[in-house]
Amino acid sequence: MAKRGDEMHRDDLVVLRKYSDEMSARVAALSLEANGIPAQVSADTAGGALPVLALGFPVRLIVRAADADLARKLLDTDAPPPPDEDSPD
Repeated sequence: MAKRGDEMHRDDLVVLRKYSDEMSARVAALSLEANGIPAQVSADTAGGALPVLALGFPVRLIVRAADADLARKLLDTDAPPPPDEDSPD
């Protein structure tokens, strides 16, 4: 069972971003979780059966209010380019 401080409660949650497809929201959530920020994806797409519903009802990326600023910074940071395979180390 999770400790009180580890649980995500409705009053503590904010919608960080909205997406037009569930995959983009899930990739963002995975990026946040890899950096220690719990995230949830909420989609009204009939369990994935009707992904077109995301156009009218955007997929929401949800985080704790206390994590929102750091989460925005992480998602707004560009990934470093891959190393050049031809350059010597």
